[in-house]
Amino acid sequence: MASTVSAYTEKIKEMSMMSLICSCLYPQTSYPTTNYQFGDLEVKPINKRLSGQSFEVILKSPTDLSPDRPSPLASPPALTSPPKRDISLDELQKRLEAAEERRKSQEAQVLRHLAERREHEKEVLHKAMEENNNFSKMAEEKLNSKMEAKKANREAYLNSLKQRLREKEMHAAEVRRNKELQADLSG
Repeated sequence: MASTVSAYTEKIKEMSMMSLICSCLYPQTSYPTTNYQFGDLEVKPINKRLSGQSFEVILKSPTDLSPDRPSPLASPPALTSPPKRDISLDELQKRLEAAEERRKSQEAQVLRHLAERREHEKEVLHKAMEENNNFSKMAEEKLNSKMEAKKANREAYLNSLKQRLREKEMHAAEVRRNKELQADLSG
C-alpha cells in the first residue's frame, strides 16, 4: 500500500499542473481510431478495454475485390470437371449394392478385429491366471519345505536335549552309586 502511494506522489510531482487537471477531468485514455488496411484485410482498433488493446479484423468478401483482379475461387479451364451425366436406375442400383457390400465387408472386418482382440484378452487372462497359480503353488511348496525343515530341526534339537538329559541322569546315577560305595567302604 505504501509503495503505491509513494509511486502516485512521485508521478504527480513529475506531471505538470495542467496535465494533472486534464487527467482528472478526462480519465479515459484515447486510442487511435484509424483503420489499417492490408490487402484483403481491414484492422480496426476497439476501445472496449482499458487494460490492453483489442482489434477487429475484417476480411473483405470476394465481391468487394476490384474487377481487374481474378477471383480466387475460379479454377483454370483445364481442371474443370466434365458435365454430370444422368445415372440410370440399374447403375444406381449397382452402386447401392456395391456400397452395401463395402459396408458389410467393413463391418465383418471390424467384428473379426474385435474377435481377435477378445481372443487375445482371453489368452492374456489365461496366461496371467496360470502364472498366478504357478506362483501360488511354488510359494506353497516353498513354505511347506521351510516348515518341514524347521520341524526337522526342532525335532533334532529336542532329541539332542533329551540325549544330554539322559547322559546327565546317567552321570548323576553313577555319581550317587560311587558316593554310596564310598560311604559303605568308609562306614
